[in-house]
Amino acid sequence: MSGLSFPARDHGLRSGTGGARAPWRRRHILGMDGVSREEIEHVLDLAESHIGDRNGERWPEVLGGRTLMNVFFENSTRTRTSFELAGKRLGADVINMAVGTSAIKKGETLLDTAMTLNAMRPDVLVVRHNESGAVQLLSEKVDCAVINAGDGSHEHPTQALLDALTIRRRRGPLDQLVVAICGDILHSRVARSNIFLLNTMGAEVRLVAPKTLLPPDVERFGAAVHHDMRNGLRDVDIIMMLRLQLERMQGSFVPSTREYFQFYGLDRDKLLHARPDALIMHPGPMNRGVEIASELADDINRSVIREQVEVGVAVRMACLELVTGGLAGTGGTVVE
Repeated sequence: MSGLSFPARDHGLRSGTGGARAPWRRRHILGMDGVSREEIEHVLDLAESHIGDRNGERWPEVLGGRTLMNVFFENSTRTRTSFELAGKRLGADVINMAVGTSAIKKGETLLDTAMTLNAMRPDVLVVRHNESGAVQLLSEKVDCAVINAGDGSHEHPTQALLDALTIRRRRGPLDQLVVAICGDILHSRVARSNIFLLNTMGAEVRLVAPKTLLPPDVERFGAAVHHDMRNGLRDVDIIMMLRLQLERMQGSFVPSTREYFQFYGLDRDKLLHARPDALIMHPGPMNRGVEIASELADDINRSVIREQVEVGVAVRMACLELVTGGLAGTGGTVVE
């Protein structure tokens, strides 16, 4: 990798398998499909060490002198701000580029943009794009690490990681849990990344949605499918609500948002079918009264939505640290 000279940092956290070490060897973080359980635990363990500022100590500036570019072809205040804060806490020079409002409108192609960005010699690109597969393509054309901040309806890996860490901090290991992912599965990159991660970690995954909001190949995800929300939520430990993504819908997928909430919105009545201590999650932004009732979104005893936001910064700090350390080369093979 030309132009990159990261310090050789040891990212080999104890994997819990006889004391063996599992160094992070991936150049990019493009999705959760194919990522091993040991790698997921590795990220979560490192992120755990970044949570909070309990003793007033500063985080080590492991990205000092490095350049992080947030390149967002789609608007996203929440994810972009989270990555910006993560980069700054680690000492990086952070540049935010709202490409969707500039170059693309002038007719520039994705490959043109990739060539331009590569010439600026960044160390890490965090990319969000409205087309599935676009981030993968861009990663093949640049010389730096790339983190997928969401591409079309494909994947959003750091969201799944922060969801996993939020759950682990509240419920411990994921492999004994039953998780229901509810709502617009068809258009949700968050759902896909979470399904891959949760299956890998050994959780039982249920998908709860009307037939119109499920992908045609839903069987390949290895999750139980429910069309009745009350049955789908029966005895679950975790409820992940998804935003109804009206902006991605061409045609009529639901009769009306009012009817959608009646059958698939989370309210007190439907929540009674889950375990008494079931946690409520949502990746945000929320459509209150469409996929979730406000009283549940704000329930301090059940909702962990605010915790997801806090944990998200720590997870993204871990991801930035790992991809930059991985570029140093520790004698292992770098995995694309």
